Amino acid sequence: MRIAINTRLLIKNKLEGIGWFTYETLKRIVVNHPEHEYIFLFDRKPHPDFIFSNSVKPIVLRPQARHPFLWYIWFQYSVSHFLRKNKVDLFISPDGFIPTRCKTPTLNVIHDINFHHYPKGLPLLTRAYYQHFFPIFARKATQIVTVSHYSKNDLINSYGIEPDKVSVVHNGANNIFGPINDDLKIVVRQRITNGAPYFVFVGALNPRKNVDRLIRSFDIFKQNTNDNHKLVIVGEPMFMTKSIEHTLKTMKHRDSVIFTGRLQIDELTQVVASATALTFVPYFEGFGIPMVEAMYCHVPIIASNVTSMPEVAGDAAYYVDPFNENQIAEAMVQLVENSELRAALTARAIERKQLFSWDTSAHKLYQCIEGMTSTNGNNA
Repeated sequence: MRIAINTRLLIKNKLEGIGWFTYETLKRIVVNHPEHEYIFLFDRKPHPDFIFSNSVKPIVLRPQARHPFLWYIWFQYSVSHFLRKNKVDLFISPDGFIPTRCKTPTLNVIHDINFHHYPKGLPLLTRAYYQHFFPIFARKATQIVTVSHYSKNDLINSYGIEPDKVSVVHNGANNIFGPINDDLKIVVRQRITNGAPYFVFVGALNPRKNVDRLIRSFDIFKQNTNDNHKLVIVGEPMFMTKSIEHTLKTMKHRDSVIFTGRLQIDELTQVVASATALTFVPYFEGFGIPMVEAMYCHVPIIASNVTSMPEVAGDAAYYVDPFNENQIAEAMVQLVENSELRAALTARAIERKQLFSWDTSAHKLYQCIEGMTSTNGNNA
């Protein structure tokens, strides 16, 4: 079987949540099922690390799809033309975008539809593109995969998608994430915070991640406790970060907030594993991979009590209202002062992490592929 896959988000050293899903699942599927031919569709020259086996054929289609106008051209013309001109049995898109003018069976991975609920968190053109096309993408797809039961129900209720059309494949975490010894923690803290303990946030800096409110909550925590903890923010700005800049200018403990930018995965695991707790309080999340990474590192979690986060973190998190700064600050107080609470959350994290692995994710995604090919009368 010939399977074409949208791999435009496989960019060396720049993988985000969707990129990691693409990388971790495809790497396993390609290696475990070499009987198929896989055509990886890139919008730029691919790094060799993403050509997982001899059964992968990389194709570069132009233009580079990094803007709403270019998204339209790349999917509706470049990808659509390729699929029509080549004998492709199945098209898989791990980022939710699909061509709408071709008849190739399509497995579309829509991670969440945050823009449907919070459109003002996106630039105007991006917002308009998502709001117009994603309902079309969802209805046009032969089958849909999403990463949580919350997101499945959201697609059903928001877009009127039939429940049988949507399968849930949870994210995992890279096996490099894990606990580290106390001596290494001291070294990491010395490097990151001059030795001070810290809370950590991991994620792209866009509005729905709620970083500005997290910073204000941390300022309240500092004022109420005079504790020496710092707040480490790991991630790159995406857009609309002026609220973060304004918050930093007005807070009293600006020097206790540290922005690291993007960290490579080997350093990221050490930074997460050395934290007192992960503070992950977005107001919308389709899954929340950093929570699973914290579980792998045996680190307690402060998480939002909305959207998919309770589904993912279960009993391994201390939950807060993401819109209540005092409640978030109080959670930080509890995680610092209550050693029994930290120990209990850590124990639950160690148990709950067993539910999430990329091996399981890849297996379930391939089951979806098999289901589609058997329905179409092909041999998977």
